[in-house]
Amino acid sequence: MNKEELKNVLPHREPMLLVDESHLEGDTTYSHYHVRGDEFFLQGHFPGKPVVPGVILCEIMAQSSAMLMAEALDGKYPMYAGMDGVKFKRAVVPGDTVNVKATLLVHRGPLFIVEAEASVDGQMCSRGKLTFMLIDKEKHS
Repeated sequence: MNKEELKNVLPHREPMLLVDESHLEGDTTYSHYHVRGDEFFLQGHFPGKPVVPGVILCEIMAQSSAMLMAEALDGKYPMYAGMDGVKFKRAVVPGDTVNVKATLLVHRGPLFIVEAEASVDGQMCSRGKLTFMLIDKEKHS
């Protein structure tokens, strides 16, 4: 799926729609995001030496993970319920392409647990176990 097709699944919109492309293979999704250098989250982080914040890497992994919930997202938002064992191993800078592999571990009702790993040029930059709860769009205001 390209960015426009992703908008049919994800509730995110620019500037917070961070995944450029994604495809699903069974219980695993593969996505990527190219860091252009003009993103809002790089302004001031850090002057003269921009680095993608860890929280943004987690969001890229979360958006990739949400593709695993596509069939259950109608009328719902995927919300973080937890992050376990999240590690950051490599800085991500402008010009890098972040590749995410996210695998569904558990799905029970509105609860989804996903193992996600983000890498650049084959080097892991972040990973963790992400837990999501689907909530009704009407109840979230």
